[in-house]
Parts: sequence; C-alpha cells; structure tokens
Amino acid sequence: MRALKVLLVLVVVVGGLFVAADRVAVNLAEDKAAEKIRDSQGLAAAPEVSIKGFPFLTQVAGRNLDEVEAELGGVKADADGHTLRVDKLKAVFHDVKLSDDYSSIENAASATATATLSYADLTKASGANVQVTYGGTKGGQGQVKISPAIPLLSSLEVTGSVTAHGDTLRLRADSIPTMCRLLPGCADKIREQTDHEWKLDQLPANLKLDKVTAGPDGVAISATGTDVKLPG
Repeated sequence: MRALKVLLVLVVVVGGLFVAADRVAVNLAEDKAAEKIRDSQGLAAAPEVSIKGFPFLTQVAGRNLDEVEAELGGVKADADGHTLRVDKLKAVFHDVKLSDDYSSIENAASATATATLSYADLTKASGANVQVTYGGTKGGQGQVKISPAIPLLSSLEVTGSVTAHGDTLRLRADSIPTMCRLLPGCADKIREQTDHEWKLDQLPANLKLDKVTAGPDGVAISATGTDVKLPG
C-alpha cells in the first residue's frame, strides 16, 4: 500500500511538471508567432496569439496544431488616393501544419476571420465632402446612407450598401434620386462620390470575404477560407 501511495505521488508530480513544461512551451511559441506576424505585417506592436488544445507538446511532435487564434491588427487598402482602414482583423485557424524544422507555420486547413469597419473610416476613404453613416434596414438587410456633395443639390442623401467580392469591399449607391437623373451629368457625379471599391490584399492567402453586415455601430465583416497561409 505504501508503494502504491508513493507511485501515485510520483505520477502527480510528474504530471504537474509535464503540464508546467507544456504551458511554458506554448507561451514561448505564442510569443514567437506574434513576433513573426508583427514583422511580416509591419505592425507597431505584436498581436495577440493563442494556441489552443492540450497537450501542446504532442501537437508539436506531430507537426500539427489543433487551433490557433490570432489578432492580426488592421488591414488597409488604397483606392483613388484614399486609404480604407479596417480595424482588428481577428482570425481562427484550424488544423495548422508546421514546417519540417518547426520554425514556421505552413498553412491551415481552414480559417475564419472577423473585422469591423467604422463609418468614420468609410467616410474618410470615400473622399472629400462625402459622408457615410448607418441607414437603417430594408428587407432585413442593413443599409448605409451616403451624402455626396453636389452643387445646387443641398442635403442630398442616397441609400447604399457595402458588399464583399473575394478580397474586395465595394460601396455602392442603390439608386440615383429622380431629381438628379433629370440633370445632365448629375448621376455620373454622384456615382463618382458614392461608388468605390477597395482591394484588401493584406488578407492571409486564400482567406476571402464572404459576408458584410451594416449595423448601427459599424460594418461587420467576416471571411473564410481553406488551405490558408498564416502571415509570418
């Protein structure tokens, strides 16, 4: 009986040491991954990286991580001399494969990501004298309100939408007011201020935008992909 108690104590001690070593190893790996993402993306500070699953050491031995969560920072896109800034792209990578020498991550079998686009940033990216705000819902879908600056047409407002196409975000006016369609060139001038698209080429490879929802607090963006390459 005494021998059994000693054995149980040893098992508990060894198990505790293994857990401690495993947690130290995963923390070091998270810090290293965060540094690589910071350097590859040119971020001012290292993002938050969290490696899920236990034990971590056995995952490393198999060169495959169950799940990795990463705060990839902001994404920027330039169009017509204006920069669109998308805040805090957060991604979850599943079934992540490590390189043969364990020095880098090769790819993830699948990934999902979310981000938020503020109306202030959308306004700034749309050009001078244009304002973009929340426009309520129509048919259950969120809309945006776009206020272009057109001479002789004060307080002009049109409803529009923000949509996703691959790695591109598009802002479009849904229709042109009747009063403007009667004036030569007016519709074109409105479209110049209301219709824009921005290619988000800083997204991890094979991660594509699939849903955009306009709400009172901003535009929510989601993306999914398979065989996704992690930055860094």
